Amino acid sequence: TYRRGFAGDTFNTIWHMGQLLGDRARCGLVSRVGRDALSEAFVAELAADGLDVSGISRDDARSMGLYLIELTGAERSFHYWRSASAARGLADDPEALAKAMEGAALVIVSGITLAILAPDRRAALFEVLDQARAKGSRIVFDPNLRPRLWSSSEETRATYAAIYARTDIALPSHDDEAALWGDASAEATLERFAKLGIPEIVVKNGSGTQYYRADGVVGSASPPRAETVRDTSGAGDAFNAGYLSARLTGAPVADAIRAGQSLSIQVLAHPGARLPKDQFQRR
Repeated sequence: TYRRGFAGDTFNTIWHMGQLLGDRARCGLVSRVGRDALSEAFVAELAADGLDVSGISRDDARSMGLYLIELTGAERSFHYWRSASAARGLADDPEALAKAMEGAALVIVSGITLAILAPDRRAALFEVLDQARAKGSRIVFDPNLRPRLWSSSEETRATYAAIYARTDIALPSHDDEAALWGDASAEATLERFAKLGIPEIVVKNGSGTQYYRADGVVGSASPPRAETVRDTSGAGDAFNAGYLSARLTGAPVADAIRAGQSLSIQVLAHPGARLPKDQFQRR
């Protein structure tokens, strides 16, 4: 039995932020979709859930990418059909992209965002991020490594080095960093990011201890035990959402990490990458 749902790393994050923050912030997705029924349903669902969809552009020739998540127990594996997705044209119109980011307090970018763009389009995105940053936006980067989307590890490292130079908040996962950079521990991941001069860093580490550096403080936090784990899809994205929402509303980093852990644990207990919307209504 197949069940359709809309998901994706930055989408999962901003959707959860929209539900958490409500009227306290304007949360929107910047992407590109087609003009077919599936794309229309996606945009309509986002709007109904309170997200700003003005940054979603349309492609007359392409539609949305497709992927299947297959579960073995609670662990997931992915099957992709996204080589011709409309999202690959995200940076084809840099002026429209810059307008979509105008006035944003945070701009969230992931490694998947970068992986699906052609090199010249990545360069265009970087220029837009530089413009946004110069106007006061902070850039959040989650490396979220998907090796199958890259031509080589060398290309990935070079691209990540370019985005690190533009990153204000880094939210890496230790397992990804160990695979790409050879980090021996989560502490080593934190140290490497700190040497890059990134002012705010939280290293996600599955059920292990998380390490962070922010506001001049270096520390660690052990996540609470998840009593129910049905699906690990989107757990890291949910952490990002809880953490960033708390930070936007003035929480110190330790409290924000607890907020991220709490939302992540809730997502683990449900199938799919997002917490059912009615769970927010009952909170």
